[in-house]
Amino acid sequence: MSAKPWDGRFAEKTDQATEAFTASIHYDQRLYPYDIEGSIAHCRMLAHVGVITDDEADLMVQGLGEIRRELDHGEFDFDPSLEDIHMHIEARLLQKIGKAAQKLHTGRSRNDQVALDVRMFLRHETRLTIGLLRALRRELVAFARKHAAVILPGYTHTQRAQPVCLGHHFMAYYEMFTRDQARLEDALERINVMPLGAAALAGTTYPIDRQFVADILDFPAVSANSMDTVADRDFAIEFLSAASICMVHLSRLSEEFVLWNTQEFGFLVLPDAFATGSSIMPQKKNPDIPELVRGKSGRVFGDLMALLTLMKSLPLAYNRDMQEDKEPLFNSVDILQSCLDIYIRMLPKVTVNTERMRQAASVGFLNATDMAVYLVKNGMAFRKAHDCVGKAVGFALSKGKELHELPLEELQRFSQLIKADLFDHLTLAAMVDRRTSAGGTASENVMAAIEKAEADLEGGGRDGEEADADA
Repeated sequence: MSAKPWDGRFAEKTDQATEAFTASIHYDQRLYPYDIEGSIAHCRMLAHVGVITDDEADLMVQGLGEIRRELDHGEFDFDPSLEDIHMHIEARLLQKIGKAAQKLHTGRSRNDQVALDVRMFLRHETRLTIGLLRALRRELVAFARKHAAVILPGYTHTQRAQPVCLGHHFMAYYEMFTRDQARLEDALERINVMPLGAAALAGTTYPIDRQFVADILDFPAVSANSMDTVADRDFAIEFLSAASICMVHLSRLSEEFVLWNTQEFGFLVLPDAFATGSSIMPQKKNPDIPELVRGKSGRVFGDLMALLTLMKSLPLAYNRDMQEDKEPLFNSVDILQSCLDIYIRMLPKVTVNTERMRQAASVGFLNATDMAVYLVKNGMAFRKAHDCVGKAVGFALSKGKELHELPLEELQRFSQLIKADLFDHLTLAAMVDRRTSAGGTASENVMAAIEKAEADLEGGGRDGEEADADA
């Protein structure tokens, strides 16, 4: 099983160190379902155009099916002298059906063959990832609905800024992951292009029917230029770019979970089933899941940089450097899907400390902006109102009180426009519900956004529906 398809040109046997250095079978064996499916479609096409007979095609399809079952059940013997999954399958087919197997590679190259395998793999995994994103979005909307009325501080510069609804806060993440899903759905169109038939780089002299193969393999488009086809990894870079942005969002959510889970914040409690303890400190409950998700984001970013760097100086067409595309791609697919899956499982079990959030929103002068707006509504220019409230904040600090804790007569020292109705204006509920501008945190806005999201998720999209089915 050690014969190589290029042996005719070489006088020396390949050095074992060369075999080990060039081998990719330890990771590209993952592509075997797509390699076999693509080979079956290819041999059916060869029979369709008369390059091989129907009997030969049937024999190849039968043998490839048997090899698939061997691989599925872990009964396939790998040979270290055969560098990749393509050579392993072809060599095994030769063992099974004899010389007819030597015709399987007619009209194709490993260059377009591997492009097909990677595209089919990534098509499948992108649809699974889209399905996971839809599931996470559902959980975010459910979480937002459950806690829609909870009020907590909104932050800028990590300083308490203005009160917001917790439902509004989590719907912000819903928007982020909605964009992530849209990016992957868009990328899927460029992933889902059939490359087989480009051969090594120039096409082939055989009378192949590329559209016939595309129809069998459910590709809506066929690649237009043979050189671009075998040289292109844009589709993988695009996936990694979308994955990296998604990991940014997961990392930001994780950072907030880590902070909010601290005793200093105390805004939420992570479920015991999604935390671990300390080997030395018995009291510890560590937020390992969000910490690991936050940490894994760096690996995905690194994979994107690796593939960009890999491709940046390659001349047309195929270069062996491109063998290095698979490990970063496989790694990022696995990381992104595992991070999405763990959040889908963890989020519904997170406990919110409603009172602690409300208490935090009640201190730190989060009502200062609303006091300024009150003065503006009563006739004061905003810049003057800003200065007036700033002085009132300074005074309240000196007294160790919040603005709404100062007596009316003390507040009126800063402006006679201040009346007793100011205090109703500065309650948490009033401050939140006045923010009715489009996209604002008012309760009616939040509920409308939740209801729209629920309707969107129920309706679904073309690729999202396929993703759910695949997942």
